[in-house]
Amino acid sequence: MNPPAPTDPRSLAAARHLAFSRRSFLRGLGACIALPAFESLGVAGGGASTLATTATGAPLRAAFLFFPNGAIPSAWWPTGEGKSFEASRTLKALEPHRAHLQVLGGLDQQNAEPGPDGAGDHARGNGVFLTGVRIKKSATDIRAGISIDQAIARAAGHLTRLPSLELSADAVRGSGACDSGYACAYQHNLAWSSATTPVAAESNPRLVFERLFGSGPPDQRAENLRRRQREQRSLLDFVLEDARGMNRRLNAPDRAKLDQYLTGIRSIETSITQAERFGPASAPGVETPSGIPQDRGAYAQVMFDMLLLAFQTDSTRVATLLLGHDGDNRSLPEAGVSEGHHDLSHHFNNEEKISKLKEIDLWYATQFALLLEKLKSARDLDGRSLLDNSMILYGSGNSDGNRHTHSNLPLVLAGGGGGTLTTGRFVNHHSKPMNNLLLAMAHRMGVRSLASFGDSTGILEDI
Repeated sequence: MNPPAPTDPRSLAAARHLAFSRRSFLRGLGACIALPAFESLGVAGGGASTLATTATGAPLRAAFLFFPNGAIPSAWWPTGEGKSFEASRTLKALEPHRAHLQVLGGLDQQNAEPGPDGAGDHARGNGVFLTGVRIKKSATDIRAGISIDQAIARAAGHLTRLPSLELSADAVRGSGACDSGYACAYQHNLAWSSATTPVAAESNPRLVFERLFGSGPPDQRAENLRRRQREQRSLLDFVLEDARGMNRRLNAPDRAKLDQYLTGIRSIETSITQAERFGPASAPGVETPSGIPQDRGAYAQVMFDMLLLAFQTDSTRVATLLLGHDGDNRSLPEAGVSEGHHDLSHHFNNEEKISKLKEIDLWYATQFALLLEKLKSARDLDGRSLLDNSMILYGSGNSDGNRHTHSNLPLVLAGGGGGTLTTGRFVNHHSKPMNNLLLAMAHRMGVRSLASFGDSTGILEDI
């Protein structure tokens, strides 16, 4: 049985003492080894806050993983329901983790359907997946909505050095128009901090690692990170001082433009201040990744490793990872397929193409299974695994890539959510908004002030 979170003043005082002791311990060790959360040293907050924490006081984490171009339905959906379901061909890859996940059927993103906008299902599949709103069809005047990860980060991001982490195993990015008149921003971003501001994901694992732990050899990373933060702050101070002097000489429209620019600068300044407040994370005693691997499997796994390290060191509690943008037409020789993925997705019931798509779907599911194994093997401070204390949503913004449909999306929710999720089963929710699920995940992260999201009709029950 897991110990209850402290509630009386003496227990809370003890939890605060443990959190202080942990900070002192980490500061004394420096940055020479990787340090997960230790049960004996407690966790900051010790159960004093319900935001992004479990009942034991351990961190609760949420990650949203996206794979491109949908899945072959006949090879994705299990037979039977509940705990007695039989895994499909594609989901056989996840069978070793069956007890730690649930397959979710019958969830739709209706705002990704064409409606009056016509073609552009790949842009909508990406842009609507985590925002839940109908995106504006334009190459220049972009408008979506805040994504669920950023809604969580706004409420709980102050608990960690990084409010959120945006990752991509897709180094291909475009600008201007990409899909049938939609801006490329929709197709290459999962995270949106506002209706007009996508949060660009980092695709280079070296840069992700250095953002988390600093650059250089393990024994120099902490100081290098502090030096970079000092340099950033000096530059920001110079920019702000120069802007204040300029403001007096501008007319009203230009002052509005400058104010918008300064809002972004202050956001960066706030991020630096927050990072300084927490201090550098305990850097792993491993070499910095050399860059982007050529092998797609190695690329996916090194980005999964970055996600694991970020959660393990409590650098953030919410993350997104784009495994490939919707409409991605790269071949996957690692899956034994030489044709482009998107070209194959328009199979027109050609059995040879469908067979190759099944191999691609299986390959992506196999990569996901490797992440689950890593999360399951990592211990959290309460003795549970990181997987037990996480919610990992894996899915695509298209259901049937041949028909470009956005109903009954292929979705798997892995992890125990800190003991709040019922795993080991297949649940058909019979045509409910996917946003009900996103809202339920946000509430479990403690963001109960979020009353609705996109076209949600309520909290998704039975998860």
